[in-house]
Amino acid sequence: MTQSLMAQRFRSFMPVIVDVETGGFNHNTDALLEIAAVILKVDDQGRFSPDYTVSTHVEAFTGANIEPASLSITGIDPDSPLRNAKPEREALDLIFKPIRTALKNHDCSRAILVGHNAPFDLNFVNAAVERTNMKRNPFHPFSTLDTVSLAGLAYGQTVLARAAEAAGIVWDTDAAHSAIYDAEKTAELFCIIVNKWDRQFNANGNWSL
Repeated sequence: MTQSLMAQRFRSFMPVIVDVETGGFNHNTDALLEIAAVILKVDDQGRFSPDYTVSTHVEAFTGANIEPASLSITGIDPDSPLRNAKPEREALDLIFKPIRTALKNHDCSRAILVGHNAPFDLNFVNAAVERTNMKRNPFHPFSTLDTVSLAGLAYGQTVLARAAEAAGIVWDTDAAHSAIYDAEKTAELFCIIVNKWDRQFNANGNWSL
């Protein structure tokens, strides 16, 4: 069976862009408060673009630490009923189910997390998976694709807002620091860089999908 273009491009891995908003920097002790994931699609020419986003607010796990400084950046009120936050296990199920479906549709063996400072996001996801005893985590346990490195190479910028602007992506500072917004802008950035790279290689005859 011929592999899909997605599977061919990333060694049977499927890149999924993820952003989390948290109660601090320590994935073992600090709360996971928001998570968003952007599923990608690829056209017949091998060009990548965002397909759809899944997201949810998350209830802080029992005993979780939440730093006021983190809340001042994200603007999250963990106690607000308007968040409609879900327990960690339910939140992970909501995020993981469409990822597993996309893996099947694209003939990919595993999802690989793409993020801006991707190890931060992956560590929080993995910690929540461990706390909830989930057995089917679709993400590779330690490998990531990091747009910090990609943007540094492509544009000489490592801050997401500056990298997005350098790539021609409209950036709204007031909307930043929500999981959905940051994940979707990171997805745009990732696709622009990958598509430009592939066009250059195709033009030189050094890369074939």
